[in-house]
Amino acid sequence: MKRNRRIKILATLGPASDTEEMIEKLNIAGADAFRINMSHTSHKKLNELYTAIRNVETKTGHPIGILVDLQGPKLRVDTFADDKVELKKGQTFQLDGNPEPGDATRVYLPHPEILSSVEAGHKLLLDDGRIILEATKVENNIITTKVMNNCVISNRKGVSLPDTLLPVTAMTPKDDADLEAALKLDIDFIALSFVQRASDVDDVQSIVGDKAKVIAKIEKPAAVEAIEEIIISSDGIMVARGDLGVELPIQQLPGIQKLITRASRTAGKPVIVATQMLESMIESPMPTRAEVSDVATAVYEGADAVMLSAESAAGAYPVEAVTMMSNIAHEAENDPLYADIIYAHQTEADSTSADAISAAVYAVAETLSLAAIVCYTESGATAARVSRERPKNRILTLTPSKATARNLSLTWGVYSVPVETFDNENDMINHACETAYQHDLVKFGDHVVITAGIPYGRPGTTNMLRIAAIGKNGKCAD
Repeated sequence: MKRNRRIKILATLGPASDTEEMIEKLNIAGADAFRINMSHTSHKKLNELYTAIRNVETKTGHPIGILVDLQGPKLRVDTFADDKVELKKGQTFQLDGNPEPGDATRVYLPHPEILSSVEAGHKLLLDDGRIILEATKVENNIITTKVMNNCVISNRKGVSLPDTLLPVTAMTPKDDADLEAALKLDIDFIALSFVQRASDVDDVQSIVGDKAKVIAKIEKPAAVEAIEEIIISSDGIMVARGDLGVELPIQQLPGIQKLITRASRTAGKPVIVATQMLESMIESPMPTRAEVSDVATAVYEGADAVMLSAESAAGAYPVEAVTMMSNIAHEAENDPLYADIIYAHQTEADSTSADAISAAVYAVAETLSLAAIVCYTESGATAARVSRERPKNRILTLTPSKATARNLSLTWGVYSVPVETFDNENDMINHACETAYQHDLVKFGDHVVITAGIPYGRPGTTNMLRIAAIGKNGKCAD
């Protein structure tokens, strides 16, 4: 299962890929972790998918990450007497608290938090941005708007509020139940939708504890404005370009993607670029040229992972989509210009011994052109710090924790192998050399740099750096 690329692939499961056989095919094709979208998944199905993934993990012998994506609040208008109405540019249209069916002048908006938060001048985007309204007056639970484009509005269309910070949390009763169901399983990541502020993430972190990593989905303008604080509160970031591209001027999206990717890299937090990456492969066995460039751009930016949504969940070519994404990533990483681009942004080590050791590991491996970096880690923090430097060398992580190995499935460049604990430094060094050799990361005569924390079994104590030579049959030659 060794990958010849550094960036990871997160594949969404759905009707086209929800069997154990297909999950195994996707994993072999290049999927490092799988996303389960709770917007379309029952608790019974969640359990079935979890079991199938873990069965594939046992069969392949390599850790697989599982990400459970919570739905978040769904803001929608109610229904119309005739199911749909036509609106003309410039006309007045109201959203109100009256539950009567709507008409060409008004519609029920069953969200009092919106009625109390929108202000005159705020935009309201309906039906994924196809309908643009601008609030002109707000009073008595009625939002009076001006229609900004000719359109047709129909029952239960979604509402986006790019200018409005809502006084609601990211969690609904459905999300509470879904989170409880997910935490009963040995899942690795919780993706939190509708994040507006760092406190939204903090609230979920207090529930999740150390049972999983919390990934904040950045899909609202308020989250972009608070990105530094959200990154600190989160264990990782997802650039959810679909909703973000609705709520922000779409031409701003590439710059925002780069901003979030760089900020996450600087903080040493995994960043996932998501949505419509190979959209045409839902129906076609080949992507468009623009989509290929889009995936490659995320690779050149140094994102930790790229995500497939409907392409792998409901498309006609899920295995081909994963294979194509892997091939694009591999080609980009082997581009002679790749190093110049990705290393144009360098991070600075924090003033801690662990960060100093990680920076030294990177410098030693780079200076001596070593074949691999081996990190022995309990929590995964050492591997994440080394990954933040984006070294040219392969990163092998040895960990006694299966959870840690799975948590690193979305971390750039890391190849994780669960191992037993060691009694002494020599045993650990020998095992590091042998494991790197057995997994084809090194060959006879190569040198590796090894880092660990001594005494063993205490997370956060990285304080050792050692260079070792690979002898015959992978034995340590030193």
